[in-house]
Amino acid sequence: MMSTSAAPPNVILVMADDQGWGETSYNGHPLLKTPELDAMAANGLRFDRFYAGAPVCSPTRAAVLTGRSCYRVGVPEHGYALRHQETVLPKVLADAGYNTAHFGKWHLNGLRGPGVPIFDHDPFHPGTFGFQYWLSVTNFYDRDPLMSRNGQIEDYRGDSSDVVVEQAVDHIGKLAKQDAPFFVVIWYGTPHSPFKASEEDASAFEHLDEQSKQHYGELVALDRSVGTLRQSLRRLNIEKDTVLWYCSDNGGLPKITPDTTGGLKGNKGTIDEGGLRVPGIIEWPGTIEPRRTNYPASVMDMMPTILELADTQHPTPNRPADGTSLTRLFGGENQAPRRVPALYFRYKKMAAMVDNDWKISTRQLADGPFKLYHLVEDPSETTDVSAENRKRKQRMVKQLQAWLAETDASESGSDYPEGDVDPMHPRPMFWTERADYQPYLNEWKDRWEYGSWLERRKRK
Repeated sequence: MMSTSAAPPNVILVMADDQGWGETSYNGHPLLKTPELDAMAANGLRFDRFYAGAPVCSPTRAAVLTGRSCYRVGVPEHGYALRHQETVLPKVLADAGYNTAHFGKWHLNGLRGPGVPIFDHDPFHPGTFGFQYWLSVTNFYDRDPLMSRNGQIEDYRGDSSDVVVEQAVDHIGKLAKQDAPFFVVIWYGTPHSPFKASEEDASAFEHLDEQSKQHYGELVALDRSVGTLRQSLRRLNIEKDTVLWYCSDNGGLPKITPDTTGGLKGNKGTIDEGGLRVPGIIEWPGTIEPRRTNYPASVMDMMPTILELADTQHPTPNRPADGTSLTRLFGGENQAPRRVPALYFRYKKMAAMVDNDWKISTRQLADGPFKLYHLVEDPSETTDVSAENRKRKQRMVKQLQAWLAETDASESGSDYPEGDVDPMHPRPMFWTERADYQPYLNEWKDRWEYGSWLERRKRK
């Protein structure tokens, strides 16, 4: 347990959208240069085994805000709304005296399709989950984005990463003058498709196919904006009072050259390491000893870690959760025992369990087969070692199946006082199907990020 004698720190959570584990130069990418992320990794706690909450976006975002698996909270796939019955990190921190703000991609209000501004009457906008201030869009957003400041539409120019960090930094500057600590979430729309980078940002990738060129150009801008954020914390003289936590929401994309996952098996949408393992860094100058760790950690660890740092108790401590505090890692590797509990993942008919050095996974959770891998010796999951580790496999399969049954119960609402899910909770839908977006369809059809998509929706 960390000392709580000092004032609670500020916390900034930053998350990329579809950045694979291999898409940093510190993880050995053969072409992409990420000097700002490299500097952050060198000055902080760099996780070589950091995991998203799921191999796609909305489930991971739900896991960040709840410390629970996406299936427990009813967000099994992209575009699902987060239940108001959940206990969420921004609300807990706001109640504890933090100033809270969200910037960028939301994707927890039940709307699918490219990101559009969120209305202030939306019953699932960020403010309904404890964010007192928000500049947000429903889903991924790209160059020259339309965004929504507390429900009011604003039109921006420039790379979306530069835009969202510039706006966040402006707000952080105001929060830094106040007595209360702050909790700020910055969720990029990069490098999610469609890809559109500036000529300058894409110039190093001219020899690649157009999709790969634009994709990597977007990551150049993202990296630059991370530098803007870090430099701003130092300019404001609050870097030693601020925990900065960076990751991606799922593994890397296929059909991009060079490879996005650093040689790991699988991509976004799979429970292989390439679909789940992502870049992960925590920087807290003066408190966290800079180093690398092989400790398996996840976005589900964010809530328990941050609540401990904030010296704040979880309001529903008996509710089943899936994360653990990582503060024991901050002082040195000798304070990091083997992870308990294991990490569990579930997506569609796939499931996996990571128990320190070992991983068991299946693409058919109903009846297997289950495969066992030793991740330290075989990070690319090339060899199933079930035959020589039968007892271990049996034990892990039993644990995974028990967890799956537990999450089924959570998904049905058993964790809530009502014992059931709110019957008014919505199902996913495209924003074009909602009446309040209809007046904007004609205006937005001429925007590059919406035009072709709206035309395809019309044909359907």
